Amino acid sequence: MAVPRRSLAEVQELISSAHEDNTVAEKLQFYDCWALEYEHDVEVLEYRAPRLAAECLASAFPADRDSQIILDVACGTGLVAVELYRHGFRIFHGMDGSEQMLQHARQKKLYQELKQSILGQEPLAAPTDLYDAVIIVGAMSCGQVPLSVIPELCRVTKPDRTLQIGEGSSRASVLEISEWCRLWGLFGCTKKTLLLPKVIYIQPKKSSNHLFILGLNPDIQIYQCLL
Repeated sequence: MAVPRRSLAEVQELISSAHEDNTVAEKLQFYDCWALEYEHDVEVLEYRAPRLAAECLASAFPADRDSQIILDVACGTGLVAVELYRHGFRIFHGMDGSEQMLQHARQKKLYQELKQSILGQEPLAAPTDLYDAVIIVGAMSCGQVPLSVIPELCRVTKPDRTLQIGEGSSRASVLEISEWCRLWGLFGCTKKTLLLPKVIYIQPKKSSNHLFILGLNPDIQIYQCLL
């Protein structure tokens, strides 16, 4: 018997509960329980972040996409890999804290490697400078993966390659903006253009590092910062 689909209001309420200040164990339990209905629920939301993030990453690789090694961080059920596959990418490694989410990702048969990892709580189980692109979509909003994971994302990204962070919310406080500036300063960035996050596109480890936070809301202002 099919499980009744949630309404938009019910899905929004469910997602709000995911952003509460719970323990790591409680968050993992939440996502393990949500895994079965996750894709149905984000379909109700008309969730576009995986598609938009894939388009953004594809623009950074105009050729040879099938040979690029992609790390999909907080990969969930694998929606980002599905979109990237449509753009010609073929080599995917994925990490997520929820084993049940990873089970659904395995069923898509797109990933060559999937690992459970408590993001931001422990180093990523990957060598330094391994990946041509590292992507994390919809996982760094309030109460989710902490900003402390960013140095690890940069560590496993090859020099002169791409780290992309996509976020589904257009809200960002002044504190969040200053924290982005502080963290990016740790990577030796001399100039940044910040647009409050909805899709965030970062290119680290280059002589002229730029941080692009690409907002989809035309009313959001652009912040220019110099360190």
